[in-house]
Amino acid sequence: MMGAALALGRRNLGLAWPNPSVGAVVVRDDGAGPVVVGRGVTAAGGRPHAEPQALAEAGAAARGATLYVTLEPCSHASPRGGPCAVAAREAGIARLVSAIEDPNPKVAGDGHRLLVEAGVAVETGVRAAEALRDHAGHIRRVRDGRPHVRLKLAVSADGMVGRAGAGQVAISGPAARRWSHGLRAASDAIMIGIGTALADDPRLDCRLPGLAGRSPVRVVLDRLARLPLGSNLVGTAREIPLWVVASVAADPARLARLTEAGAHVILAGTGADGRLDLAEVLVALAARGLTTVIAEGGPTLAAGLVAARLVDEVLLVRSDLNVGPDGIPALPGRGLDDLVADPTFASLGDSLLGPDRLVHLWRQE
Repeated sequence: MMGAALALGRRNLGLAWPNPSVGAVVVRDDGAGPVVVGRGVTAAGGRPHAEPQALAEAGAAARGATLYVTLEPCSHASPRGGPCAVAAREAGIARLVSAIEDPNPKVAGDGHRLLVEAGVAVETGVRAAEALRDHAGHIRRVRDGRPHVRLKLAVSADGMVGRAGAGQVAISGPAARRWSHGLRAASDAIMIGIGTALADDPRLDCRLPGLAGRSPVRVVLDRLARLPLGSNLVGTAREIPLWVVASVAADPARLARLTEAGAHVILAGTGADGRLDLAEVLVALAARGLTTVIAEGGPTLAAGLVAARLVDEVLLVRSDLNVGPDGIPALPGRGLDDLVADPTFASLGDSLLGPDRLVHLWRQE
């Protein structure tokens, strides 16, 4: 039943921010075996939460039933809804099974305590490892004030991400590209540097059939606001959110024109190297509600995030293609093998995407 709740919660990953995408299942057993009588997942935009939806679907059948949730029910009211723990108590839930406690200081065990005090049997820790991964963005945002960062790299057999002067180079195959678009659909935002934006003129949308509406926020790190007004990104800014992060050194007139074109401009500070301060950028993104960000291009951004220890998850797609001596290294100044062998990361296994191999690494706290 917790597996069912986890599967429900995954449906709205990338849509529920600034809230976590929680899954909830109401189950009762009147002697003939367990029956699901209510289901819910955090709605797009974060409200309503999963629990009141599942309880409403269950109706009177919720009394005496078990509520399975992937994250501790909230215990605080907001302008958009009351506490989920109170809703569960008032619905007459007899037992709560939750995967993990919510680290949000506004909850932090209070939802569980409220239900225990009401006589509800509470069990926690069921399939906790999976829930911790599913809610990694929420956890990172409330604990560290920044989003969970996924570094996604498609690299050739000789460790390259492209060829100098050639623009986009198809490193991975169709299966890997479809997987990549699915990853976009399940993330709040995708982030690239201005170099990639200028070289490739990407759209950064989700192009899987039926999932165009799940395209993530596009974030471009553009210190001097060089993003062309005629680019694909700016041209679609009113269809898919485009956030441009610049510094105070950027031309105010160019920033104004980007804003007029539909982009949301964010100003951030720079580091000693003159580039945007990546830690400050991520804090600014979290302050605007983002919980998960894919860093997808290019090498300078990837190397900067790795050097600053701001990468939480590595998704490395390795191709058998060789780019050659004019290739662009995936991680300037650092070998990919060093990253894979870094004890900071634990392996979540390898898998095949057609002829390509996906290496999945997860940061160990």
